[in-house]
Amino acid sequence: MPNVKVKQILDDPELYIIRVEDDKIRYFEATWDIPEGITYNAYLMKLKGATVLFDLSKKEYTDLFMDALKKLVDPKEVTHVIIHHTEPDHTGVLPAFLEANDYRAQLIGTSFAKRFLEGFYGGNVVKDFHPIKDGEEIQISNKTFRFITVPWLHWPDTMITYIVEDKLIFSCDAGGGYGIPETIDDSDEEVVQSYLPHVTKYIVTVIGHYHRYIVQNIKKLKNLGIIEDAKMILPGHGLIWRKNPMRIFEHYEAVGAGKTTKGKVLVIYDSMYGFVEKRINLIIDELEKYGLKPVVYKFTDKEAPAISDILGDVPDSEAIIIGASTYEAEIHPRIRYTLYEIVDKANYEKPVLIIGAFGWAGVAGKKIETLITRSKFDHVDTVESQGMPRVHDEERLREGVKKLVSWLS
Repeated sequence: MPNVKVKQILDDPELYIIRVEDDKIRYFEATWDIPEGITYNAYLMKLKGATVLFDLSKKEYTDLFMDALKKLVDPKEVTHVIIHHTEPDHTGVLPAFLEANDYRAQLIGTSFAKRFLEGFYGGNVVKDFHPIKDGEEIQISNKTFRFITVPWLHWPDTMITYIVEDKLIFSCDAGGGYGIPETIDDSDEEVVQSYLPHVTKYIVTVIGHYHRYIVQNIKKLKNLGIIEDAKMILPGHGLIWRKNPMRIFEHYEAVGAGKTTKGKVLVIYDSMYGFVEKRINLIIDELEKYGLKPVVYKFTDKEAPAISDILGDVPDSEAIIIGASTYEAEIHPRIRYTLYEIVDKANYEKPVLIIGAFGWAGVAGKKIETLITRSKFDHVDTVESQGMPRVHDEERLREGVKKLVSWLS
């Protein structure tokens, strides 16, 4: 059942988190399987003569959010609302909030944000909107708010807020992750370790199409000198980072760059009647003989893994092996969809070995080759044959693994 947590984070400045915990959601953006759920984090800062709200929450949870906000402050007392990213999981509550606020608060965001909000909710929501310029500073009470644009993390409207005096970074989607962690922040290492895989999955599925911008924008923030000095990073999803603020951006940078885990090989395959599976079992045995560690996802008549989970395992894999049946003169539909999403969301320079099986004509292997050669991935070899593998087919499979291992050496 969805829940909301309200907790004071700092005394000076007086800062609170309003964390809506969505355990009802099943498919983020109506696409990505997230049985782990997600949080929507908003923050409220009380200053002398001003009250600032950083982002809001999803429309579905308007009552939950507004009830929590009213326990902290009369909505009419909120003077500023900072919109880091206009996607409706962070702004859906905005129309209801502004009505309760009597439209007194000034909205602050990028010019893109103003345009998007008007499109989503109508012109009334942006009648008092200040569009920021990259690097602009605004004095609110006794605090300096610096606004830094980080476009394509993951929309063109995205920005972060840096509170200069307190070295706080409000980062919205950048620094976020799936999951509903047991703690509010990164103080418990066990919680962090169980949460980080959800962060990887989030980065690839939500930002993956633009993953090169992760590295570019983190470099931008480093050059500004604000990441290394940050006392706290406060994202729009998941954990707050206060024990080790750098850690979350280091993780983002590693995923964006496709930093690998030594020996990890991602194996993805379909098998309708066991023909592909027999080949893949041989491949897995060969990989293990070379000391490699296969991570396996399979589509069969009994199981179908979540594409979001597969995508989460791409960035740190040293290599990928694709096993596919030819299906109606095409790549098996499950593998075809998986490959399209990998090439779109997790397109890295990694070697790929293609394994195929067919009944009367082999097509899948060549079509996968075409997809791979049009991407950043490197095609190592294609081993495709009819029906159950014969002795000479098995030798070709072993040779394919040998080529892959040589590629990694």
